[in-house]
Amino acid sequence: MNKMLIPILFALGTAIFWGCYGPTIGNAQTPRVDGKPLLPPDGWTPFKPYVFIGIAYLVIAIAGGLAMMKVKGDSFSYAGPVPGVEGMTHFLPAKWGFLAGTLGAFGALCLTTAMMTSRGNALLVMPIVFGGAVSVTAIVSIIKLRGHGPLEINPLLWVGMGLTVVGVVLVAMNTPHGHAPKKPAAAVAEPGDESDSEHQPESAAETL
Repeated sequence: MNKMLIPILFALGTAIFWGCYGPTIGNAQTPRVDGKPLLPPDGWTPFKPYVFIGIAYLVIAIAGGLAMMKVKGDSFSYAGPVPGVEGMTHFLPAKWGFLAGTLGAFGALCLTTAMMTSRGNALLVMPIVFGGAVSVTAIVSIIKLRGHGPLEINPLLWVGMGLTVVGVVLVAMNTPHGHAPKKPAAAVAEPGDESDSEHQPESAAETL
């Protein structure tokens, strides 16, 4: 099996899950009364569904992570030294894991708030999220690599970032939208209603 196949499949899985994340969390927006969001205590803010996003992360990340650590034979110590590597301990994955989790949590909070305040408009929010994330990843990688010495950057990178912006706009503008809600049916006139009889069309004899 090609060594690149597994990371590509998991990357595609991430795109699928996160692509469904926006529309799913859009279902959790507070009800609207007369076109305005219902505020607490009758309604809720984006923080209410965010709590259960955190619970889902907690359950899946901790339970799943510990289970896979056991399967793969990981050490459950986060303090012991790494044999053969001077000055490095098992605290490294704890430090960077917590930092990455913090960034992910703030990202989830921003995404949840964006979805709540845009009336669940995933067509607007999600292309910006994914298109912007690609560019941010490239910029952070450049900064990180430059810390190790001179770095030559292909100009096509900036072209790609520009095309990403164009792609975000095209996707957001051309994704199919739902149909507008049907207008309520006109009220049926009651027999003998005088107000309606006043508006009846003239007979053919009267028009002659």
